[in-house]
Amino acid sequence: MATTPAKENILKRIRQALSNPVPLPFPQSEGSQSVYTSSKEDDAIVFAEEFVKLQGKFAFCLDEKDLQKQLAQLIAERGWLNIYCREKKFISLLDNLSITPSQDLATCDVSITGCEYLVARTGTIVMSTAQQSGRTASVYAPIHLCIAYGSQMVFDLKESLQFFKEKYAANMPSLITFASGPSRTADIEKTLVTGVHGPKEVYCFLVEA
Repeated sequence: MATTPAKENILKRIRQALSNPVPLPFPQSEGSQSVYTSSKEDDAIVFAEEFVKLQGKFAFCLDEKDLQKQLAQLIAERGWLNIYCREKKFISLLDNLSITPSQDLATCDVSITGCEYLVARTGTIVMSTAQQSGRTASVYAPIHLCIAYGSQMVFDLKESLQFFKEKYAANMPSLITFASGPSRTADIEKTLVTGVHGPKEVYCFLVEA
C-alpha cells in the first residue's frame, strides 16, 4: 500500500523527533516520590474537608461510646427502619441500640459498612471484596454509611495501594472500590445528578480511638 502524503509527513516528524531527543526535565527523578505535597493539617481534617466538598457527610467520634451515641441520634433523626449490615462488629453496635439489621439489601433505607482505608487528599473511601460487606452493600443501598478508624487513614492513594499489597500479598481482593462522595454524573449541559449509579447520600463516621 502506497504511503499517503499526510502519513509520510507524520512519519517524517517522528523520525526527526527521534533523531533529536529532548532531555529529560528531571533526570534525577525516578517517579518514586509523590507530586503532591503533604498538608500541614492533620490528615483527618484534610479528609473531612475534601469529603464534604464532594457532598459527603462527615462525623468525628472520640471513641466507640461517642460513635454509638451519634449513630443512634442520626438513625432517630432520619427515621431509618431497615438498616442493612453484614459486618459482625457493626451488627454488635446495632444490637446495643436494640436494632435488628435487615437482611434485604433491596428494600433497606441505609447500609452500614466498614472500609479498608480513607484517603485524605481526595476524600476517598477505599473498600474491597475482602470485607464482610462484599461488593454490593456500599453501592446498592440509597444511603451508605461508612464507619472508619483513625488507623485506617492515609494521605494519598499510592499509600493505600501499597498497604493493599502488603495486607493481601497472598490473595489480592477481586475488586477494590474507590468511592469519593455520593454517586454523581452530569450531562452535556453540565447538569449534575446524584444517585444515578449508587447511593444518593454517603456518611463517614471517623472514630479516633
